[in-house]
Amino acid sequence: MSLFAHRRAKIRLCLLLPLAMASLTGCTSVSGFSPLGEQISASLPNDETGLRRYAEELGRRYDANPADRQTVLIYAAVLRKLGQTAQAVALLQREAARNPDDLDVLGAYGKALADAGRYQEAAEVLSRAHTPERPNWSILSAQGSVADRLGDHAQAQGFYEAALKIMPDEPSVLSNLGLSYALSRDLERAEETSRRAANLVQADMRVRQNYALVLALRGKFAEAEEIARRDLRPEEAAQNIAEIRTSIAQSDTWKALRQSQKDNAPRVILSTAPKRAASAPPALRKGL
Repeated sequence: MSLFAHRRAKIRLCLLLPLAMASLTGCTSVSGFSPLGEQISASLPNDETGLRRYAEELGRRYDANPADRQTVLIYAAVLRKLGQTAQAVALLQREAARNPDDLDVLGAYGKALADAGRYQEAAEVLSRAHTPERPNWSILSAQGSVADRLGDHAQAQGFYEAALKIMPDEPSVLSNLGLSYALSRDLERAEETSRRAANLVQADMRVRQNYALVLALRGKFAEAEEIARRDLRPEEAAQNIAEIRTSIAQSDTWKALRQSQKDNAPRVILSTAPKRAASAPPALRKGL
């Protein structure tokens, strides 16, 4: 694993609202790819140094011809991967103004807005990034991630289910769906769905770490650490799960949730706006 991928994949303390999605960024991910997106992703360097060099080259190309749509899309994808979200949003906003009916541009723009935490704007743009006649599973998944971050988990799950009808057993979508179940207080279903995602051959590190998070939320810390070790060094896996455990112990919301599940008592309302960031468990940094 490259140091860049390893750093981006580490679990960080942030709100499990997502998604807890990327970044999600919470843990839920809005990074599903359209066919063009797959081509762009496959062409990108895997290490941070390579990405930065590529960004410099693309910047020169963009300066020479800012109207080159392909350069804009690739440049924005690299910037997003480097965490330079504001610049990616600015590039895509300008391109979307030039090409308001270009679905690929709108999709990339909507995902960049979600990266920037501008969820209401992202929802509006993503709704225009595909059509009922030609739905795009990656856009549906991104819409689900945004809906989760806005607190509408029922709508989010509808988006994920629609995406899975087009792309069955897509690990990133299943992982997001599992986290959405966790946010809606259905931890048993969250574990089942997250496990299914993590066991797929195509599952990546983010999917497995999201599964570890769900296991920890259920109090299965040993299992969570075992899953985390598949991608992280043993000491890092142990530290991450310990941080999750501490955050859960400090959170009245999560203690009440787990107790209600255990006792089969009426479920508490899970707040999507905790009073302090430390009150929610750690989550995986998301990349769109």
